[in-house]
Amino acid sequence: MLAELHVRDLGVIVDLHLLLDEGMTALTGETGAGKTLLVEAIDLLMGGRADAVLVRPGAEEARVEGRFVAGESETVLARAVPRTGRSRAYVDGRLATAAELAEVGGALVDLHGQHAHQSLLSPRAQRAALDRFAGVDLAPLREARAAVKAIEEVLATLGGDARARAREMDLLRFQLGELEAARLDDPDEDLALEAEEDALADAAAHREAAIAGYRALTGEGGALDAVGAAVEALAGRRPFADVEDRLRSLQAELAEGASDLRQAGDAIVEEPERLDEVRARRRLLRDLCRKYGEQLSEVMAFETEVRTRLAELESHGVRVETLEGERQVAVEAVDAAAATVAGARKKAAPRLAARVQEHLRTLAMPGARLEVTVEGPGPADDVEFLLAANRGAPPLPLAKVASGGELARAMLAARLVLTGAGGDGAPLRRGGRGWGPARGEDNEAPPTLVFDEVDAGVGGEAALAVGRALADLAAGHQVLVVTHLPQVAAFADHQVVVTKDDRTGATVASARPVAGADRVVELSRMLSGQPSSGTARDHAEELLATAAAQRTARAALRAGSTPR
Repeated sequence: MLAELHVRDLGVIVDLHLLLDEGMTALTGETGAGKTLLVEAIDLLMGGRADAVLVRPGAEEARVEGRFVAGESETVLARAVPRTGRSRAYVDGRLATAAELAEVGGALVDLHGQHAHQSLLSPRAQRAALDRFAGVDLAPLREARAAVKAIEEVLATLGGDARARAREMDLLRFQLGELEAARLDDPDEDLALEAEEDALADAAAHREAAIAGYRALTGEGGALDAVGAAVEALAGRRPFADVEDRLRSLQAELAEGASDLRQAGDAIVEEPERLDEVRARRRLLRDLCRKYGEQLSEVMAFETEVRTRLAELESHGVRVETLEGERQVAVEAVDAAAATVAGARKKAAPRLAARVQEHLRTLAMPGARLEVTVEGPGPADDVEFLLAANRGAPPLPLAKVASGGELARAMLAARLVLTGAGGDGAPLRRGGRGWGPARGEDNEAPPTLVFDEVDAGVGGEAALAVGRALADLAAGHQVLVVTHLPQVAAFADHQVVVTKDDRTGATVASARPVAGADRVVELSRMLSGQPSSGTARDHAEELLATAAAQRTARAALRAGSTPR
């Protein structure tokens, strides 16, 4: 609820501070005193249009702050409107855009009158209101739609459409055939082939080099002869014993090396056919690496991936057939759930319209006609409230109703039905759930409802009916109503009087709560224009007593008990 409102330099308001409470609060005062400025202030907190003309003459900017309380949590909204430049918005002390302010404020307050911030004007809210009235359960429809979406997502991951799958399978088969034909089983095969190619490509030169090296070691005057001569020269000479041992080791190693060199040379033969095979194999491996991976090991891993993907696609037909069957069942479930929702909406629409229309008759709109249309495919989501305010007038969408008073009373009637506060609905608690949507939608009625011009053109018994209706609505919401009618004000739990005075040549508005004798005086003024009139005071006291008795009786009726 709106617990505190601070307005500074807005129109004729210099500095106004209001503490508000639960239930119904009537804002009263002479015409032009500034009551509507309080509504304008709340409108600014909801992101309404900030017009520099609202700034009090002589002030640099107007500022509005509102503190909203819900249980243990608090939200503070603020709006500054400078004489020049753009307005500024704040949410809990943080700079915000007007759109953000409207989003937060729209969840806290609903204005009814000459303002756009009326949640029941939106098609989505009207659909949600009808669903709640009819007790429509949207969960089966949501679940069925979710099931269809999940199946379609799985189908999409299985390779797209049939043509795309066929193209992919052709490519995979070609790739797999190429890789399988290569018979890859050794990730180091290319290194071994490189060594073999080198040996085969220069076989004659290798063999000649081996022969030359062998002769240099074993031929007459070769390395072995030279080392042998050195060993003989040093043999038995103690000073050269270590050198002799080393030379004998070298002699043995040279002999062994010569033997190995001879065997290696004899093993080298020219094989041009094998050389061609090795070169062809290396070209093949290089080509595969160019297409499928930097290293041969990566190519072998790619082959495994191709084989797995192809197997998935080849089994696609069976999987798709199963999923398509599941999808068809899910689609049929969507259609059935949508038909159930559409049927419930169409059945409830005339009942909702009739109930609202009954309240309109008691709210001084005897010729009004409300229609609730339900159209569109599937669940019939196109729900719209149409109002013909007078006999013979065409029904128009609520958003196009020209009269602020008629629109406010239509909203009041709708809220009475949708909250169950019309006398035959479920009992409400303060702060309870409002006219919000049916199960499955996250949209509750704002806890604070503001009515401006709701009593326009109303008097007599109809005024009492408006007062009773607002009091009923206040059982579940905080209700603020700007009114000129004492019959309406008498039903309020609280009353705030807005007055204006001349201060040093300027008109200044102020507001103060009234209770007890002060409230009787204000109601007397509203009744006769003469606050001191004894007759008017008697009538005011009678009004307050009547309203209090009726509130008690209706509260007892809602609670299922009888008043004492």
